[in-house]
Amino acid sequence: MSAATVTCTAGEAIRKLKEGNARYLHTETGEGDVSLRLREKTCAEGQAPYAVVITCSDSRVIPESIFSAGIGDLFVIRVAGNVIDNHQLGSIEYAAEHLGSRLIVVMGHNHCGAVDAAIHHDPAGYIKFITDEIREAIGEETDDYKACCLNVQRSIRVIEDSLEIRQEEEHGLRVVGAMYHLEDGSVEFL
Repeated sequence: MSAATVTCTAGEAIRKLKEGNARYLHTETGEGDVSLRLREKTCAEGQAPYAVVITCSDSRVIPESIFSAGIGDLFVIRVAGNVIDNHQLGSIEYAAEHLGSRLIVVMGHNHCGAVDAAIHHDPAGYIKFITDEIREAIGEETDDYKACCLNVQRSIRVIEDSLEIRQEEEHGLRVVGAMYHLEDGSVEFL
């Protein structure tokens, strides 16, 4: 991967995410900067997100709110069940190569409808593409939470196997897993 201007290291990005989630746990309204000034600045100068977050499309999972992030802070990719295919890989690659993001977070969540469908149902249509991916990740696991974690781990492996990930280099890309807990809003980094 070619090097873009790095906004911060993967370690610094994790720190920002954890601090943002801590603020989110104690707030009633969003805290990220969505001001006109910032909208104009990012329109004129472009974006430089400090992290890529791949997460589920579930309407209860809002990464910018969960991490108290504003415009330009996160490059968010959402797909039911946070599964990874070539479209997501292309988006991740773009954020790393062209926007300088060093941290890639695959964030699942408990009580995931897509994981539940993979465990308990046999959907048809296009949903089957998602549940088939999840079934490959979870095998015979029937515990909801464990299955969600296995699904995150599979997505991490797909990303690591598909992109040039340099886990130990200070300015290299890093992929981490996380679980969002719907009941209290906390994020657990795996």
